[in-house]
Amino acid sequence: MAKKPANHREPITPTVVRQVRQLAAENTPTRVIGIKVQRTEAAVRAIAADNNISLKPTNQSPYNRRKS
Repeated sequence: MAKKPANHREPITPTVVRQVRQLAAENTPTRVIGIKVQRTEAAVRAIAADNNISLKPTNQSPYNRRKS
């Protein structure tokens, strides 16, 4: 079982939400966002869902299509 972060079950602050929003805009992977804000990947996904933050990468082509 994975180790729980030190701030487990602590309330989400507006600062954490701001950090998640900024990192998501920079196309940072969800796991890396979790490490940077000291939350689990599931917590980052929950924060994003509650605050309408998209975690989908914006700079990748769908279905691995490349221009010829």
